[in-house]
Amino acid sequence: MMDVALVDLKKDFPILARPIHGHRLVYLDSAATTQKPQVVIDAEVDFYSQHNANVLRSVHTLAEEATTLFQNARQTVARFVGASRPEEIVFTRGTTESLNLVARGFADKFLKPGDEIVVSPMEHHSNLIPWQQAARRTGANLRFIELDPVGQITLEAARAVIGDKTRIVALSHVSNVLGTVNPIPEIAEMAHAAGAIVVVDGAQSVPHQPINVAQLGADFLAFSGHKMCGPTGIGVLWGRYPLLEESDPVMYGGEMISFVDRETATWADVPEKFEGGTPNIAGAVGLAAAVRYLDDVGMERIHRHTTNLGEQAFDRLHAMSGVSVYGPQRPHSGVLAFNVDQVHPHDVAQVFDSLGVAIRAGHHCAQPLMQWLGVGSTARASFYLYNSDQDIDVLVHAIEETKRYFRR
Repeated sequence: MMDVALVDLKKDFPILARPIHGHRLVYLDSAATTQKPQVVIDAEVDFYSQHNANVLRSVHTLAEEATTLFQNARQTVARFVGASRPEEIVFTRGTTESLNLVARGFADKFLKPGDEIVVSPMEHHSNLIPWQQAARRTGANLRFIELDPVGQITLEAARAVIGDKTRIVALSHVSNVLGTVNPIPEIAEMAHAAGAIVVVDGAQSVPHQPINVAQLGADFLAFSGHKMCGPTGIGVLWGRYPLLEESDPVMYGGEMISFVDRETATWADVPEKFEGGTPNIAGAVGLAAAVRYLDDVGMERIHRHTTNLGEQAFDRLHAMSGVSVYGPQRPHSGVLAFNVDQVHPHDVAQVFDSLGVAIRAGHHCAQPLMQWLGVGSTARASFYLYNSDQDIDVLVHAIEETKRYFRR
């Protein structure tokens, strides 16, 4: 059942008190971005109003305070994902930049013609296009683990693709469309046995469940702050330290250098060599505040709560006539893609908005998956810690209203 104590947290998110078109705001678009608790908003305001300065440069009081806050944020995020040392945390703009950094900084350096990069049809464009481009630049080949009929990756399917030529396996932990939870630890073991590294898109898993990178089996993990109650424009690449040391920087200038003369340059140590230019300091401070907030709530509780909501919603929509629901019934995350018969998803979303319900409609940056499903787009509801059973009732009511509206 729903965690009643978590529902009480809604008061921590000021935007959720705002009415939309005369209705209570029911926010079901957390897979796109989550709302922000007041403590995160306050952390950013406090930084800009009390400590604003650049980091790793000056020695005046504000600069030392800003640098301390920035480095403390790195330590906070490192603890959150079980990193072995803070230096394994590289701050980026988000999951997309993190995955591109691996593709450019690691894959371009080590891949050669005939090597294989393994992905799946369910990947977000951010975890597909960088590998398409890396394959094009290096002469490597892209291979796909095909999905079973409900949109899951089976170990048998993975075993059929991962082999002696595999050098990189890049997969989402949780699908941003189907809600599928992929067996990353088992696939990682398979990939490592073949001599490959494992890159995990954690954008939809890190915000929702406890993550320990060692237990996950990843070599690189990418995630975004704005999907876990943090600010936009801040994200993380975690990587095993030896692999980060071997990787090349992709942004040059600023504080990523060790020594420069007219003809040559050497790089700073990890992670600074990947953080050229002024970083998003306030974003890192806000992300650390979000991590502390999530830790206080409890990641196990959040995982149980959002999984329960996603599975309840799947069951209820699956039982409705004229509604198609996609993805596996169990296990299912808090992401739910659906279509209403003979109604375009954008029209569904507009009716929902008139009722104060925020969902997403479109291809969800996963066009190959839409092709696999045989649809152009879907509607998508996604749940987070501030949602409740009552929001599922509103979701079902909005679908019924949509069907009535278009019957008229």
